[in-house]
Amino acid sequence: MFNYKTYLIFLFASLAISIGLQMVLPFPYGLGAALAIFIAFPLLLRRRYMNRMRGYGGDSGSGGGGFFGMGSPGGSGGVRYVCLACNNKHKGGSCPRCGSKMQRADF
Repeated sequence: MFNYKTYLIFLFASLAISIGLQMVLPFPYGLGAALAIFIAFPLLLRRRYMNRMRGYGGDSGSGGGGFFGMGSPGGSGGVRYVCLACNNKHKGGSCPRCGSKMQRADF
């Protein structure tokens, strides 16, 4: 998933490119370009890894991983709740069986 060696290569490549740009460009432009590179390279690296996991920026119909992954045990993907009074699983705010509002989330 995350390769530390590749991250260090990207980090040192961005450092080398930013130092080279600071030597070529005059002061305010070189500093701005170096900051832009230091911000852009990690973002590009993260996007590349997220595309590889298909969680970000891939096909619009692919769904994506999200925080809890693609294969959640709930099936339909929504958050279900379990009533603490009667142990009924439901989707709304209060329990349809007993009317209690005490509940816990079940992912």
